[in-house]
Amino acid sequence: MNKELVTPMASWASATSALCRLRDAGVAVAGSALVAACAHLALPLWFSPVPLTLQSFAVVLLGLLLPPGLAAATLAVYLAEGAMGLPFFAPGPALNGGLAHLLGPTGGYLMAYPAAALVTSWLWRRGGRGFYGGLRSAFVGSVVILGCGAIWLAALTHTPMRTVLTLAVLPFVPGDLLKVAAAAALASGWQRVRLKTAKPHPTL
Repeated sequence: MNKELVTPMASWASATSALCRLRDAGVAVAGSALVAACAHLALPLWFSPVPLTLQSFAVVLLGLLLPPGLAAATLAVYLAEGAMGLPFFAPGPALNGGLAHLLGPTGGYLMAYPAAALVTSWLWRRGGRGFYGGLRSAFVGSVVILGCGAIWLAALTHTPMRTVLTLAVLPFVPGDLLKVAAAAALASGWQRVRLKTAKPHPTL
């Protein structure tokens, strides 16, 4: 191949790769900000150290909207930002911010976010991208969050698993089912819009 053609093509490929990385970084920052905003829509529960928030909704929604690697990276960015002391975690009077919060009673739920987003995204892209496919994928992601959170809380507080399930899992199931359904509806609706706009328009 002519060297005069190789150099511009290599430059174009390098520029395209840099733009893709910049775009992904912007998506990760925006996605982490969405999770942070949902974290502050919180309702403390008097019987549980775990508040009721919209974080898990944002996590499974990002899993449905983003590729697996980017979804996991976005939630890893969120955890890193919160661990550095940014006010990204759910507020709680008994918790300090930053790393102390991440290692506190709700740490298991938080640290499960990247895996939950990854699993949700992976399942969504290997099944039908309709509402029911999104429902199944987001449901599994939600189970990952609740399961990891319960195991962490039981180990940290030396509380029997039955008690943890009663106080920190079962009360959240109805709300999580609603959040899973809402995320699936939004993602499947967005998928329909994308497919509709991607179809070539007939020419006259």
